[in-house]
Amino acid sequence: MTNDSGSSNADSAQTEIDDEVVVETAAEAAESVIFSRYDRSAVSDVDIHVTFEDEMLEVDIYLDAPEGRKDPEQVVDDAALAAKSAVDDLLL
Repeated sequence: MTNDSGSSNADSAQTEIDDEVVVETAAEAAESVIFSRYDRSAVSDVDIHVTFEDEMLEVDIYLDAPEGRKDPEQVVDDAALAAKSAVDDLLL
């Protein structure tokens, strides 16, 4: 399952924050959501790819986890939203 989330934010604070910090913040937030819902041993594969260029955040998440009580697609959506929210909090 993959999810792309794009966000644009033209706040002057962005120029003061390094792009690498933005990317790390988003990736950590997404990973936190995924592993708050699944044990690490239950996840066969996860790939979180984050880019931040020209004030545009892109989050692409692939998750291979068992279905059951948790819907992996919903977890991916929630993780992408958490990544966007974490960056918004960082930049605002």
